[in-house]
Amino acid sequence: MVKVGLYVRLAAAEGRENDVADFLRQGQQMVQEEPGTTVWYALQLDESTFAIFDAFEDEDGRQAHLDGAVAQALATNAELFADAPSIHQVDVLASK
Repeated sequence: MVKVGLYVRLAAAEGRENDVADFLRQGQQMVQEEPGTTVWYALQLDESTFAIFDAFEDEDGRQAHLDGAVAQALATNAELFADAPSIHQVDVLASK
């Protein structure tokens, strides 16, 4: 059962919206290698705003993800974003 999660808001740099969408699609492959990541969603909220929501059974899984490949890729590809990702650690109150 998932208990904790992350909500990450991403604003694409002007003209980089398609690149951000592609980057997020590729991120799915990275999280496949993370046994502690129970669910991972890449979302597009509007033309230039994107988000990631992922959930974990425990804090160890969340921390492993924060130390993992997707977080490193976000830092390496900072030019895709208008500003730094807004990362929120959340508690999951209910899930199905």
